[in-house]
Amino acid sequence: QVQLVESGGGLVQAGGSLRLSCAASGRGAINKSTGWFRQAPGMEREVVAAINWGGDRQWYADAVRGRWTISREHAKNTVYLQMNSLKPEDTAVYYCAAPSRVEITTRSYEYDHWGQGTQVTVSS
Repeated sequence: QVQLVESGGGLVQAGGSLRLSCAASGRGAINKSTGWFRQAPGMEREVVAAINWGGDRQWYADAVRGRWTISREHAKNTVYLQMNSLKPEDTAVYYCAAPSRVEITTRSYEYDHWGQGTQVTVSS
């Protein structure tokens, strides 16, 4: 079983930064890549970043590439999403998720384990 807990959301002004954390626990919390998704009101959930288990490969959606960085700290079983230059359109609930594979996937249906989500609100 895998448990994922997000933290670090909040309210920030446009141009500001936040760092989200995704802490993994449970017997199955290894050898899995991790993805960050977001869902804004009335919108479909979308993947914004993903990292492989080794931490040496990352993927970013066009909307966030160059502004955000995903990273992994194995010692803490934690994946981070550093979000810089935030925009009002980044406002959403952010979820971390893990598929049952070590390599990156951007297909949401391959993700078996989800956190509860953390709200990010960017004011203009």
